[in-house]
Amino acid sequence: MNSRSALKPLVLFSAAVCFCANLFAQTQNAVSNSILLPKVFLADPQALAESKIKFTANDPSLKPAFDNLFKEADAALKAKPQSVMDKHRVPPSGDKHDYVSQAPYFWPETNAAGKIEYVRHDGERNPESNVDSDANRLGATCSDVSTLGLAFYFTNDEKYANKAAQLLRAFFLNPATKMNPNLNFGQGIPGEVDGRPAGLISARGIVDLMDALSLLENSKSWTADDRTQMRAWLEDYYQWLTTSKIGKGELDAKNNHGSFCNDQAAAIALFLGKTDEARELILDAKTNRIVHQILSDGRQPLELVRTKSFGYSSFNLRALIDMASIAQNLQIDLWHYRATNGGSIFRATQMMAQYADPKQVWTNQQIHGYNHGGLADLILRAAPQYPQTHLADELQFYQPAELISNRCRLLFVTAPIQATNSAANPSRKKGREGRNAQGDTLEE
Repeated sequence: MNSRSALKPLVLFSAAVCFCANLFAQTQNAVSNSILLPKVFLADPQALAESKIKFTANDPSLKPAFDNLFKEADAALKAKPQSVMDKHRVPPSGDKHDYVSQAPYFWPETNAAGKIEYVRHDGERNPESNVDSDANRLGATCSDVSTLGLAFYFTNDEKYANKAAQLLRAFFLNPATKMNPNLNFGQGIPGEVDGRPAGLISARGIVDLMDALSLLENSKSWTADDRTQMRAWLEDYYQWLTTSKIGKGELDAKNNHGSFCNDQAAAIALFLGKTDEARELILDAKTNRIVHQILSDGRQPLELVRTKSFGYSSFNLRALIDMASIAQNLQIDLWHYRATNGGSIFRATQMMAQYADPKQVWTNQQIHGYNHGGLADLILRAAPQYPQTHLADELQFYQPAELISNRCRLLFVTAPIQATNSAANPSRKKGREGRNAQGDTLEE
């Protein structure tokens, strides 16, 4: 056999391998092209579409994240529809359709005159504020509908959309149970004020709700009449949010309150097709918010003055990262924007990410312990935006099992998950040491 004959089988084998590889790539491209990009405002539409392709193909790489999503979706299927009419208390307006909640950090004390007045103790939640509060009802509704909307998008199973429609109708649409489109009485202080701009922080779940509403558009369970009524409710709410004294007061807040309100207003504007207004909200935040919130070394001074400074620094960074994601869908780059003082989302993320390492000690006040676990979402989402940095290295302090089930992996481009360096963190467990055992909520 001559050398040319000897090479022939190898050439044929190589050609076959190339043919199969090309065929696989063409098949993947065909599948990719057959799935339209979803219309979403916070999530990355390309990442979401690719997640759906992987779900359809039974790709094991995202299975833990899908398992976690559907576990939560199945729990949401059993949820009882909630309404502002469920409360026993009557709002100052006399209309139970009005949302009402109580300021969480204000406690009753007897003053020198022997009268009860409410005094602020930052970071210390008064249990009264959790009793009969519409904040819990609104938050649960937004969370459950967001989960159900995603489950419907990935599976096209109407049981998820049908349940989401049930929850939405009860809270926002049915005349007998719907919430009036305002938060005039959010975070009131008994005996002092009926409502405050700060109450809008409890409506931050509306950002995720906008994505869910869009994902439900293709469902027969969420009818044309439902969609029309929901848009009308949101139009009224957006008008109130952007023109009322309370709404404008929260949009003008310099700290995390303003950040979350900015996100909420921009997401609603996008859902309603008010793209120019959404761009204006984001661009205004770009030039007027980051410069006040982030120093050149990444510290967030308006959050560091709090008694839970670690929690609020992470909290505000989450709002800013959400803002960067919304901006990205508007072709505005907040990820790489650097303010005149040198502050940037990158610097803030870099500064906070180092505390994924439990050996790093936070030197500012944090009265309820550290919830380091919440940083994982932020690092997963931010690291791919800065590929020339070592930001993703901080994920070594989490066990892979903590990361692979993270829902962010379905919604955004996220950092790859590597094996954890066990020497760096040999005793890492789900309830990591130092995490706030009370599950404290940041809401003021």
